[in-house]
Amino acid sequence: MSPATGVVRIGNCSGFYGDRLTAMREMLEQGELDVLTGDYLAELTMLILGKDQLKDASLGYARTFVRQLEDSLGLALERGVKIVANAGGLNPAGLADKVREVAAGLGLDPQVAHVEGDDVRHLSFPNALTANAYLGGFGIAAALTAGADVVVTGRVTDASLVVGPAVAHHGWSATSYDELAGAVVAGHVIECGTQATGGNFSGFLDLPHRDRPLGFPVAEVAADGSSVITKHAGTGGAVTVDTVTAQLVYEIQSTRYLGPDVTVHLDSVRLEQQGEDRVAIRGVVGEAPPERLKVCVNELGGWRNQVELVLTGLDVEAKAAWAREQLTTRLTAAEVTWSAVDPPTHDADSEEAASTLLRCTVKDPSPDPVGRAFTAAVVELALGSYPGFTMTAPPAPATPFGVYRAEYVDRADVAHTVVHADGRREVVADPTTYTPATEAPGRRPSPYPAEHDTLTRRLPLGTFVHARSGDKGGDANIGLWVAHDGVDPETYDARVQWLFKLMSPRGIPTLLPEAADLDVDVWLLPHLGAVNLVVHGLLGQGVAASTRFDPQAKGLGEFLRSRLVSIEESLT
Repeated sequence: MSPATGVVRIGNCSGFYGDRLTAMREMLEQGELDVLTGDYLAELTMLILGKDQLKDASLGYARTFVRQLEDSLGLALERGVKIVANAGGLNPAGLADKVREVAAGLGLDPQVAHVEGDDVRHLSFPNALTANAYLGGFGIAAALTAGADVVVTGRVTDASLVVGPAVAHHGWSATSYDELAGAVVAGHVIECGTQATGGNFSGFLDLPHRDRPLGFPVAEVAADGSSVITKHAGTGGAVTVDTVTAQLVYEIQSTRYLGPDVTVHLDSVRLEQQGEDRVAIRGVVGEAPPERLKVCVNELGGWRNQVELVLTGLDVEAKAAWAREQLTTRLTAAEVTWSAVDPPTHDADSEEAASTLLRCTVKDPSPDPVGRAFTAAVVELALGSYPGFTMTAPPAPATPFGVYRAEYVDRADVAHTVVHADGRREVVADPTTYTPATEAPGRRPSPYPAEHDTLTRRLPLGTFVHARSGDKGGDANIGLWVAHDGVDPETYDARVQWLFKLMSPRGIPTLLPEAADLDVDVWLLPHLGAVNLVVHGLLGQGVAASTRFDPQAKGLGEFLRSRLVSIEESLT
């Protein structure tokens, strides 16, 4: 790819390892693209790939990507579409070899490059199952500039899959901060696939074309870093300011979005609906990236198991108490967690509606206390415990779990390396000399002045507030924003003021009682009418170790939207 003045059209066909298998071919067939990306990695995925490598050292990559290429590589080459994916996981070199093997079997000869150097277990993580630094997009750019048709990487940031092609196409330098920041925002929006076109969207009831699969997103990135988010015509879902905002506020931290190539000022982002399924992103400001690189570390934390007991009808609290009492004396696991019991529907019309669940989760460094010793203790109660004793599933064996943590390493300790199609190795220079980030005057947003409350009604928060939530290790992230539902600008601004006022340190524990004893960060994004909450420690040691009902906090935003709050009548 060479520098150009026009936009580069970058599509996405995967938001996680296990996403729609047919999406790669669909994206190639349904519209025009210059580059097709796929995001296959997450913190949990790295753990899964690490377990794969324990069984077979030649694995460690996303095998579904290989199946997609078997079906679509010929079409991509025919149409001149470059493929860029982080499916290499823990073994990008192995995946590159596999891609060449698949291509040869198809009678094709693409130029295949890979990016490596993210594995930093050798530094200070000798006992870690995985330890991978988040690399930026300049390695991908170098591979594309050298003529690669397919680029596979290890642990680059999700947005780097878009940043790399944009750098290669427009010829940006490492200090083109605003342009890079714009590409990061575009990449962040499309990285999770159909979450940008209506997937996991709290406004799904008004989503068009729900009778067909949601279309995957496309980012048209311009030379100045601005972009338009769209999708192929005729596909399901929609691209609106709200669907783009939903993804934009997903799993961010503060108003500074730190990446290996640039620090993005999220409070500078402006969105505009430019037409059907076309949302413009503009005004993005960037500055120098942080001095150190973030590292995703996964360690084997031990073993776990779980049972769910069904409690039906009357006296469910007493039934639960007896079951806990009987089992407690038999359990030897280091950690035992019981779920709360909610009373079922009174005078229910069905047995299921008259039932509730009691969940017991056990964890231990050894498999023995959470294996047969645990399940046998539960099963032996079947005829000698509360009336109606039953379980939702048969007893299962113990399974290993991992513990995630974030670490940081000096950039100089990471060898960001491109292995080109001809075998030549190129070390990617550090993008810039570190310049400490400073708070520009007026950058940090503050609540708008709020008028005195008038007549209020108790209504769900979701009456006009959307949400998107997820996990960052042991922290839960919730993005809340005022819906663009056609109200006049004055009412919309008043709703934003009300939301900012509601999201106070005193108000949040009322909405989310589980956060009462936890640290919560509140970040305001006025241009988006949005608030981002980071609830520290809610998920314990991360998804693989969490004992919560919703270990990735995916439903936490919807829970908040269901909570009753006092809303001024003039806002409804």
